[in-house]
Amino acid sequence: MSSNKHYLPILFLAGAVSLWTSCAPKEPAVEPVEETFATQSEKLVFKVDTLSDQLKSPWGLTWISDGRMLVTEKKGKILVFKDDKLTGDTIQGLPEVFAVSQAGLFDVVAHPKYDENGWIYIAYAKMFEDSAAATTIMRFKLDGNTAVEKQDLISAGPPWKGGQHFGGRIVFDNDGYLFFSNGEKSKIPMKAQNLNNAHGKIHRIKDDGTIPTDNPFTDSLGNVTSIWTYGNRNPQGLYFDKASNVLWETEHGPKGGDELNVIEKGKNYGWPIITYGINYNGTILAESAEKEGMEQPIHYWVPSIATAGMIVVNSDKYPGWKGNILVGALAKQHIARVVLKDNKLAVEEKLLPGIGRVRQIAESPDGYIYAITEGTGLLIKIIPVN
Repeated sequence: MSSNKHYLPILFLAGAVSLWTSCAPKEPAVEPVEETFATQSEKLVFKVDTLSDQLKSPWGLTWISDGRMLVTEKKGKILVFKDDKLTGDTIQGLPEVFAVSQAGLFDVVAHPKYDENGWIYIAYAKMFEDSAAATTIMRFKLDGNTAVEKQDLISAGPPWKGGQHFGGRIVFDNDGYLFFSNGEKSKIPMKAQNLNNAHGKIHRIKDDGTIPTDNPFTDSLGNVTSIWTYGNRNPQGLYFDKASNVLWETEHGPKGGDELNVIEKGKNYGWPIITYGINYNGTILAESAEKEGMEQPIHYWVPSIATAGMIVVNSDKYPGWKGNILVGALAKQHIARVVLKDNKLAVEEKLLPGIGRVRQIAESPDGYIYAITEGTGLLIKIIPVN
C-alpha cells in the first residue's frame, strides 16, 4: 500500500455496505495494526488509498516509462509523483496559460511510443490578443524536470474572450492519431454546428499536428479540416478504448442533458438543435431531443451530474467492473459506474458519493484505477480487496 491516508467521510459510505478490515505491516512486526475501510459496490469490494489531499484544481494525469506520474493543475502546474508519492518537484518551462474561470492547463498525455520519442502532450488555454484564448495542443520533451523542444501543434480557434467551455481532453487511438475536445465557448451555441470554426467539436490530428488527409471535412468551403465530429457542447471526457477500437466522449448539457456518446467520423451530435436539457432559467432550449441526421447519446443524465473524465475498465484487477464505464461527476461528486447492454443503459451505480468533484479517472500501466478531485483536492487509488 502506497500511503497511510485513507478517504473516510460519512458520505463515502452512503448506499453501500461497509466493513472493517485490518492489515498488519510486514516490518517491523511490533507496529500496531492499521485499520482501513473496505467498501462493497454491487460487483466489487474495494478500498481507497489517498495519495494526496493537497491538489489545487487538478485536471489530467498520465504516466511515463520511468515510473513517474504527472498531474496537471488548472493554474498551470504539472506535479510529479513517483511510486505513488508526491516528489515535491514540478515540471519547469511550461507555457503561460490563460487561467480564468474554467480555462487553464487541462489534460496531459504521454505519446503511445514515449519510450522511442519522449513526447508529452498537453492541452491548455493559450492567450492571444485582446484577452482572447483558444484551446491549444502543445508537445514537449523532458530534460530532467524541465520541458524542452516545446511545439504548439494546433489552436482551436478563433480565440474567444471568456473562460468557459474549453473542452481540453486528449487521447490517442490505436493508429497513433491524436483526438482532442474543444467546447463551444458557451455564448454562441450555434458555433457548434458551423464547420468554419473549431468550437464545439472533437478534432483529429497526427502526432506532429498535421491534418490527416482522410479527415471528413475538406477546406474547400472554409471548413476547419481538423474537425472529426461537430455539435458537441462542452466535451470534458474523452477516452479511446483500445480493446474495442471505440472512441467515447462525455459532454456537459445545459441544465440537464449531460451525454455519454460514441464518437464516429463526420457525425453531428446535435448541440444546440437537439438536447435533453433546458436553459438555466428553466425555459425550453430546443424544440426536440431528436432529429434525423443527428446522433443520440448512448446515455444521458437529467438532472446533470456534470460529466468529466471517463474510462472503460480493461484491467483484470477489477473483474466485477471489467468492460464497465466509469464517469467522473463534478456537480454530483461521485464516480458513475455505467453498465451497457446492446449499447443501452443496463445498470448505473454511484461510487464514492461525496468524494469531491471528480475531474478525471485513469488506469495506470500496471492496471490500477486512479482519480483526481477538485474541491477536496484528492489523488486516489482504488484498490480491489480479494
